[in-house]
Amino acid sequence: MTARFAFASLRNGQTMAEHSIPVAPEMSSLLDSVAEQCREGRRLANFFGHRASDQPLKLYAVMSDDKANLLWIGAATAGASFPSLTPRCPQAHLFEREIYEQFGCRPQGHPWLKPVRFPARPQSPPIPRNYSFFHMDGEEVHEVAVGPVHAGIIEPGHFRFQCHGEHVFHLEIQLGYQHRGVETLLEHAASGRVPFLAESIAGDTAVGHGLASAMVWESLSDVRVSARAAALRAVALELERLANHVGDLGALGADIGFVPGSAYFGRLRGEFLNLLMELTGNRYGRCFVRPGGVTFDLPETMAESFLKRMKNAQKELQDVSRLFFDTPSVFERLDGVGAVSLNACQELGLVGPAARACGQDHDVRKDHPYGMYRFHHIPTMTADEGDVFARASIRRLEIERSLEFVISQIDNLPQGNLRAACGPLRKQSLAVALVEGWRGEIMHTVITDEEGRISRYKVTDPSFHNWMGLAMALRDQQISDFPLINKSFNLSYAGHDL
Repeated sequence: MTARFAFASLRNGQTMAEHSIPVAPEMSSLLDSVAEQCREGRRLANFFGHRASDQPLKLYAVMSDDKANLLWIGAATAGASFPSLTPRCPQAHLFEREIYEQFGCRPQGHPWLKPVRFPARPQSPPIPRNYSFFHMDGEEVHEVAVGPVHAGIIEPGHFRFQCHGEHVFHLEIQLGYQHRGVETLLEHAASGRVPFLAESIAGDTAVGHGLASAMVWESLSDVRVSARAAALRAVALELERLANHVGDLGALGADIGFVPGSAYFGRLRGEFLNLLMELTGNRYGRCFVRPGGVTFDLPETMAESFLKRMKNAQKELQDVSRLFFDTPSVFERLDGVGAVSLNACQELGLVGPAARACGQDHDVRKDHPYGMYRFHHIPTMTADEGDVFARASIRRLEIERSLEFVISQIDNLPQGNLRAACGPLRKQSLAVALVEGWRGEIMHTVITDEEGRISRYKVTDPSFHNWMGLAMALRDQQISDFPLINKSFNLSYAGHDL
């Protein structure tokens, strides 16, 4: 038996010299190793291409070993094509389509090589924008097309349903209308502009993406963040989580016509956004996290006010949560709707609350701890049903744990400087940063060239992993339940489209 190609290990927020990354003698060796690691329970966290100047295309695979708190990385040189990994490891399906779209390197044997987003690179293959959707034939089978222009003030995306009456056989989702070329912008931006671009990847996750970007920058410039700055970053990240989780519960209440829950949760979402604004100067947390630390402190008098308001919100959330989750009509409307099995969750590589609602015990704060999460652990909440009620329940439990964490951090803020100066980036190195955003795992991967400039900036938003989960959740459901199921995932179009 041929020995498995060995990957190199690193931890979250660490940097590795590029020459230390193992390069497989053949592409098949890299792919065989990835497939075997997936069978052993590791996740394909990232799979991307990089073509340095005057060099052939190289594909990098990053595996996540959540139990060992390690990341494993390997690479291989690619030609015009490579054997598709997707039939053996479905987690790779979107990564391979992205590689083909960005570099023209075709994954031979890929079962569904449709566009990910509209190509922006000059070397992109000519993939037509008007292509044939999946189609079903049969008596009384019909298509329902929704979007990309929607009735509400939401981002653009196209949803194509194959139905028989109200029954949904298949949902195909086409995105890409929000593609801005974020990765290319990050690769060519001046250092001072990078944080602003990172915060704009997904507007409702400015703290999460800003933190991931700062972490890779700090790793590449050998900067250590003070305990106080790390604590304030964690407070901002959890406030972002609280605002969005509470807002999602309110939106679910609105979708099912439960007005008391919708109004109550909506008001409390505003309270958390206001707290985030007082801490950072912006309701969405922009311009707060920067490489080396944070831009604002939390003085003692302000901390006392924060504690009082957080404890009041904690009590109010207990009341409204009981009102929402203990109402029989709410349970009847959410229970059993839009279920995703644990097996499908693992095969597709879902992340965040959507994965934990299926029973997947994965949370970056626990599995790859960073900042204050290395010292103060937040229990991971899971459910088994994988339906709308489970996804709502996970949000409720995470709200409770985040509130406890934020109150504890504010009550025990350590001393330290707010921000350290960052020097030049390491040359010819790779850095990886993982952050548990409110939707799930955010990954930023940066490669520098021989002059210490960014030559590749790869962003993986949690929605990149989870959109296929939404498509699976609609199978054998009623099309009238689509708004409810969609809201229970609440995925980002911009985060996917970059």
